[in-house]
Amino acid sequence: METPILVKFGKRIRELRKASDLSQKQLGELTGFHKNYVGMIERGERNPSLENIEVFANAFEMSLSELFIFEVENED
Repeated sequence: METPILVKFGKRIRELRKASDLSQKQLGELTGFHKNYVGMIERGERNPSLENIEVFANAFEMSLSELFIFEVENED
């Protein structure tokens, strides 16, 4: 079963945040977003605007296309 794009994007943000050893609060401070908004993005509960997606890409010092490289799901 395919995972919705918001969930995939949220998992990607969480993965990058943890790899950067950042808390949700720290990522919020870096991006200017509230920590609750970061959590909602990570859980796939919010649909971020293109402008906010670019803010995340800049925070992780990567291109938009790199930000959208998701893990391949196992199809068991």
